[in-house]
Amino acid sequence: MKFRPAVLASAFATLAAGAVFAAAPAAAQVTAEANVARAEGDWGGELALGVPVISDGGFSITPAAGVFFHHRDHPGYFNEDSQCFSKSSGDRVSDGKCDNSGTKIFGKVEAMYRLPTSLGFGVGARLIGDDVRAYGTVSMPLLPRIDVKGNFGDHYLAAGLQARF
Repeated sequence: MKFRPAVLASAFATLAAGAVFAAAPAAAQVTAEANVARAEGDWGGELALGVPVISDGGFSITPAAGVFFHHRDHPGYFNEDSQCFSKSSGDRVSDGKCDNSGTKIFGKVEAMYRLPTSLGFGVGARLIGDDVRAYGTVSMPLLPRIDVKGNFGDHYLAAGLQARF
């Protein structure tokens, strides 16, 4: 059996999404994040939902699933008169080949410790495409249930807001 990273990535994202939605009715809290992010060399935005599976005092472990919206390049295609063409053959192709928007589904797990009404810090692992990337995370309360949050790691940087419901 041949190892296929894309299949593993899809399976992990599906399991993370399943854990988020299966745990939601029993959980007291759902987290939602909206970030500006740079991942794998692309700038974009990401939205994620998560549910803490362990929450004890200030410590929590939260799996989450999300979508990274980014700009993608299509070097093998070009637009002419509102139609998309292949550079190599000159044939007309579907308009999606010339569309510059891209989306990638990701899964992540974060372990975080929050000081009471103060700073939170932790570590996480993010699976997007075929890559698993470790990162650090830090948050600070902005409003009672809304934090300013930043993630930083190898080929990954994100900053935005996290809300807890």
